[in-house]
Amino acid sequence: MLWTMVFTYPLQGVFQSVCARIGRVTGRGLAANIKTAFPPWVLLSVVALVLFANTLNVSSDVAAMGEAGALLLPGQRHVLTIGFAVLTLGLLIFVPYHRYVWFLKWLTLSLFAYVAVAFIVHVPWGEVAIRTFWPQFKVDKDSLTLIVAVFGTTISPYLFFWQASEEVEEITTHPSEHALKDAPGEAREELRRIGWDTYIGMGYSNLIAFFVILATAVTLNVHGITNIQTASQAAIALKPIAGDLASLLFALGIVGTGLLAIPTLAGSAAYALSEAMGWREGLELKFSEARGFYIVIGVAILGGVAVSYSPIDPIKALFWSAVVNGVVAVPLMAIIMLLVGRKSLMGVFVATPWQRWGGWAATVVMAIAAVLMFATMA
Repeated sequence: MLWTMVFTYPLQGVFQSVCARIGRVTGRGLAANIKTAFPPWVLLSVVALVLFANTLNVSSDVAAMGEAGALLLPGQRHVLTIGFAVLTLGLLIFVPYHRYVWFLKWLTLSLFAYVAVAFIVHVPWGEVAIRTFWPQFKVDKDSLTLIVAVFGTTISPYLFFWQASEEVEEITTHPSEHALKDAPGEAREELRRIGWDTYIGMGYSNLIAFFVILATAVTLNVHGITNIQTASQAAIALKPIAGDLASLLFALGIVGTGLLAIPTLAGSAAYALSEAMGWREGLELKFSEARGFYIVIGVAILGGVAVSYSPIDPIKALFWSAVVNGVVAVPLMAIIMLLVGRKSLMGVFVATPWQRWGGWAATVVMAIAAVLMFATMA
């Protein structure tokens, strides 16, 4: 699966830049733009799909964090799950976002835990290089489902909404910044920034994901451990293979990624529903100023606690939520590409030729993967 990180990088980079462009040019998020450009049933369908996929993903993340935290405090899984959920919700509600985002940026350093694991154990780097660009896999149900899952975590619906909405947040929180339709003089600098921001960010994301896959392959898979159901099982299985440090790094990595992902997942769901309903939205607003927006975030996060009390395996839930994201992304991507090409919406700032070709290519690739997966399941 290492090849997927190289393959998806240009596709996700161009698509995130498209979403950022829509938000920056119009000064509105994706749902608000879909609301003005498409019939109500399209908007309702998109929002429903995003809410379903994101809530499933949040639930899985919260439960996995509790599992990983229990490695450090044995027997406290449920307590830790509730604690992580309440902590995340409290930070989003009570800490101004311009301060909270600073914390999130530094928290991304925790992702290097996965890189560290790969350097603790033996890695056949020559074979890694070959298989990254010349992969070997069977075209069957399991492989295609895994490919859709990987695509669903890299080119994912929640990232589309988040990217556009954060551009809107920048406009609303900085009086000197404006929607590009209203201030075309700012376009050159802002569009250049969006390009650098998205491609560097997606590059960092795929680099970390590359090491997640690699660390798993050279530790668990090499030793025949392929049926991991919980985060704690994965970390415990690592101990005799890579030592206590690798297990600890794995646990910290799970908690760190959860603290990063949950605000984005819950926040993008709240943006989507709030824009569709015409509610005030924004992480810089106080709870009293955007009750509906924060209630959606609260329901998404606290609802996730229920998974830790259910018989659902958190790791399998994470996997299948990724598959759902990979399928849900396809119709949403087509709608986004239609949006960014509309002059009535984007004015002179419609997508560039590279964005049009790259965006539609990403959409087609995702669609083909999903269709082939369903075909092998029949």
